[in-house]
Amino acid sequence: MWLINSSIGRKVVMSVTGIALILFLTFHMSMNLVALFSGEAYNAICHFLGANWYAVVATIGLGALTVAHIVFAFILTAQNRKARGNERYAVTVKSSKVEWASQNMLVLGIIIFLGLLLHLFNFWYNMMFAEIVGFEAKFHPSDGFSYIKDTFANPVYVVLYVIWIVAIWFHLSHGFWSSMQSLGVNGKVWFNRWKTIGFVYNTLLMLGFLVVVLAFAFGCAPSLCCGH
Repeated sequence: MWLINSSIGRKVVMSVTGIALILFLTFHMSMNLVALFSGEAYNAICHFLGANWYAVVATIGLGALTVAHIVFAFILTAQNRKARGNERYAVTVKSSKVEWASQNMLVLGIIIFLGLLLHLFNFWYNMMFAEIVGFEAKFHPSDGFSYIKDTFANPVYVVLYVIWIVAIWFHLSHGFWSSMQSLGVNGKVWFNRWKTIGFVYNTLLMLGFLVVVLAFAFGCAPSLCCGH
C-alpha cells in the first residue's frame, strides 16, 4: 500500500494525522478555557465526556491517530538519516532559511511525547480510566476542575507544562505548513500564506493552553462552589 510503503505516502499519513490532532487540540483548548469562567460548567463537560461509549470510542480513535503520527515520524526520520548517510556527520554551515524547529523535530517530538505521558497520568488516568476500572482516585472522575487546581498548584508541574506547551508550539510552527506542503495545497502563492496562518493559529492555540496553566498557578481561576 503506497500510504505505508512510499515516502510520499508516509508524509501524507503524517500530515493527515497531524491536522486531525491540531483539531483535537483546538477542542481541548476551548474546553479548558471554560474552566477559567466556571468550575461547574467545566465539570459538566467532563461528566459528558466521561466513560460514555462515545467518549471511549473517540479516545481510542485519538490514541490511534497519535500512535500513527509518532510511528511514521520515527520511520521518516530514520529514512532521512539513512538517505543522508555519512553526510549527517559532516560539519556544515546551516542555512539561515532552515527553521530551528525543522532541524529539531525529533527532539521536540520526544519532549512532546514525555509531556503527553505526564498529562495522561495527571488527568486521563485519574478520570476516564478511573471511572472505567472503578478505582478510587483523589477526586471524583468527573471533577476535572479539582484536578486542574491540584495539578497546577505544584510549581514543578507548572514548569513542565510550560516547557511542554512551548515544545508543541515549535513543533506545530513547522508541522502545520509542512503538512500543507505534503498534501500539495500550498503552491507558490500559498506557501507564505500557510506559514502565516499556521503561525497565528498555533500561537493563539498554545496561548489558550498557557493562559489556563498560569491562571491556575497564580490563583486567578474561579472557585468551585458545588463539588462532586
